[in-house]
Amino acid sequence: MREPDAAFADARQAVLYDVFDDDRSDLDAYVAIAREIGARRIIDLGCGTGSLAVRLAGDGFSVVGVDPAGASVEVARTKPYADRVTWITGDATTLAGAAGEADMVVMTGNVAQVFVADEDWSATLTAVRAALRPGGCLVFETRQPEVRAWEGWNIAPKTVSLPDGRTAVVTRTVTVVDLPLVTFEGSTTIGSDVLTSTSTLRFRDRAEVEHDLLAHGFTVEDVRDAPDRPGLENVFLARVNA
Repeated sequence: MREPDAAFADARQAVLYDVFDDDRSDLDAYVAIAREIGARRIIDLGCGTGSLAVRLAGDGFSVVGVDPAGASVEVARTKPYADRVTWITGDATTLAGAAGEADMVVMTGNVAQVFVADEDWSATLTAVRAALRPGGCLVFETRQPEVRAWEGWNIAPKTVSLPDGRTAVVTRTVTVVDLPLVTFEGSTTIGSDVLTSTSTLRFRDRAEVEHDLLAHGFTVEDVRDAPDRPGLENVFLARVNA
């Protein structure tokens, strides 16, 4: 597995993630799906700063939050209900001790697209399948490549007020489009400190994702729109074959 991006692994940047991305209405759909399928034991894979994990824990679910970026996990541990979550710093392969126990594994945001190498994606799906009970469900979203969302990702220098009274100047630039990979660079300037991060995402179309899920022992039960971003993403619900 590749190392996590600095935006999540650098403690100076991880603590700013929720400031810059404070609208998490995208998580509503995942809470609703957990209730819809009757899940009680949930693994939030790529949990980042834990917004979904602590929300689920506060609602009474049993939750494991997993992320390779230790700095993000440390931010997650400071949130309300964090003491009800089991936190693991690592990737999906660290789930071996939870084999066959989870009702649902969820990957929100761009998590499913950070696996740019086929072997990393395969290892993740294999580990997730092993962590789920028979009939358990993997739920995740991917951006539809035909929408070409990256064409709107550039951000000219923008000033953002921070909770401590300081200001930050934030920029983002798409640097390479070599489909199925798209690379972009982010920069945050606070006073004399310039914090940077480079990210690469892989855009898999629906047919490729469905093929990969079937090859790893899942049945694709449904493919939905993301309610907060209709027509832009696919939300996959895939069950482990009994």
